[in-house]
Amino acid sequence: MYRSEIRRRRRSAGLRWQAGAAAVGAALLIAGCSSDGGDGPGKTEGSIKQQPKGNDPYWVNPEGNAAQQVATYQKDGDDKNAELIRKIAEQPVAEWIVDPADPEGEARGYADAAEKADRDALLVLYNIPHRDCGQYSKGGAADGDAYRTWIDGVAKGIGDRPATVILEPDALLHVVDGCTPGEFHGERFDLLKGAIEKLKSLKNTKVYLDGGNPGGPKPDALYTPLKSAGIDQADGFAVNVSNFYTTEESTAFGKELSAKFGNKPFVIDTSRNGNGPYTQGEPDERWCNPPGRALGEAPTTKTADKSVDAYLWIKRPGESDGECKGGPPAGQWWPEYALGLAKGAK
Repeated sequence: MYRSEIRRRRRSAGLRWQAGAAAVGAALLIAGCSSDGGDGPGKTEGSIKQQPKGNDPYWVNPEGNAAQQVATYQKDGDDKNAELIRKIAEQPVAEWIVDPADPEGEARGYADAAEKADRDALLVLYNIPHRDCGQYSKGGAADGDAYRTWIDGVAKGIGDRPATVILEPDALLHVVDGCTPGEFHGERFDLLKGAIEKLKSLKNTKVYLDGGNPGGPKPDALYTPLKSAGIDQADGFAVNVSNFYTTEESTAFGKELSAKFGNKPFVIDTSRNGNGPYTQGEPDERWCNPPGRALGEAPTTKTADKSVDAYLWIKRPGESDGECKGGPPAGQWWPEYALGLAKGAK
């Protein structure tokens, strides 16, 4: 199923490593950490480094699951595995904001921490009403008014601090595939357009609307939904979110879609696409913790194509897709799988 992998992974939305507490903890940690603030890597507590700002302006969270795993391996004297997991721990991964309770505090925690490290926050917003069509990641805001209030809170939390936002994975894909009932389509377009307008009113925020992947609806089918959702006002769109399609495939797909919007730029999720998609077994199970996958290109704004604004790790590598193939519940950190991704990295 072309987007089932995202649905099952997003059910991890509520498990996004206790996002609210993590945001506060990260902000407190960064406040006491050192950073060179320039183009060279700056060490933080726990020996987790920021990437050179000139190539990768996004914040590395020194309290992330991978960073904690590095510390555990080091404590156990397992230096070999510590260095493998460091491949994940020292790359910026997106922070998912899904909790309707305190979007302002959550966004502020991440944005503050990133600013203190002289980096940009990388955020995913995932709270659209009727989210995931009542499936594994069902939930989202209670209604349109609640969503608008939630977006207002996120915007207040970000403020003038630099941030890049990936907006609502699956929201338009489920319009195209018919998963979201037709009576909600108009509202969804209006909410996404309003979210883009609100976020783009901020001084230093970029917004990329989810635009699918090579295994889903074709660009022709995506054109009208993206147009209706305000893609013209966004900085671009995102490709391959939480998926495994290669960077080459994703670039070709993105450029075909981009051409329909005056060569609109896009970003690619390269978090786990190093070996491309898994093709063994049943199609509807290929998304779930597929074996033999690998980390893809490291996050960077120095891409191989001028149409691609950045390679990003939007999906958080090392977190389980669900209770399949021996994995823990969806969204939970799985060290063995993380090691496999790191070992396979080119």
